[in-house]
Amino acid sequence: MKPPRLFLADDHPVVIAGLRKLLEPQFEIVGTAEDGRELVRLAPLLRPDVILLDISMPLLNGLSAARQIRKLMPGARMIFLTMHADIDYVKEAFRAGASGYILKRSVASEMIFAIEEVLRGKTYLTPVIAAGFHGPLPAPSDEGADAGNELTQRQREVLQLLAEGHTGKEIAALLHVTVQTVEYHKAAIRKKLHLRTTAELVAYAIQHKMTGE
Repeated sequence: MKPPRLFLADDHPVVIAGLRKLLEPQFEIVGTAEDGRELVRLAPLLRPDVILLDISMPLLNGLSAARQIRKLMPGARMIFLTMHADIDYVKEAFRAGASGYILKRSVASEMIFAIEEVLRGKTYLTPVIAAGFHGPLPAPSDEGADAGNELTQRQREVLQLLAEGHTGKEIAALLHVTVQTVEYHKAAIRKKLHLRTTAELVAYAIQHKMTGE
C-alpha cells in the first residue's frame, strides 16, 4: 500500500525540514511551498491527501490560501500548523476549510496522530486549545474574517502586501503587474470597503487577520 501523500507549506525552510524528518517515510512528501500563492498553484496539480499549512505566510496568508484551495479542491483535507493559539484564528481556520489545527509546539507529540485522524475523515483540534473551546467547530464558509466575499483573490493579495509594508512598486514586482494596476486595485478595495486612506486599509487588513504575520 502506498503511503499517504502530504504537501507542506511554511515560509521557514527549517520547519519544512523538521516536518520531513518527522513524517518520512511513513508519509510521502509530494511538494512544499514557502508562500500562500505557491501553495494555491501547486496543490491542485499534485493532489495531496493532506495539506499541512501555516497561517502566517507571505504573499497570501494560510487562511486566504485555504479558501482558494477549497474552491479548487472541494474535498481537500487541510491541517493548520501554527503558532497562533487565539480562538479567533481557530474559528477562521475551520471556516476556511480546515480539518485540523495544531500548535507548532505540539508537533512532535500530535502531528502523526492528527494526520491519521484527518485521513479517517475526522477533525482534529489540539487539546491545548480544545480544553477552552466551547461549542461545535465552525463549518466551512465562504464568509470570514479575511474580507469574506467582498474582495477578489487579487485584491486580497494586494491588501495583504500593502499591510505588510510593501510599496506600490514592490507589490507590482511581486505580482508581475504594473504599478498602475496596483493603484487600480487599491482604489477598488477602498471603494468596496468604504475606506479612504492607505492607513485605513492597513488597519482593516490587520483587524481582519489578512496579513502574513
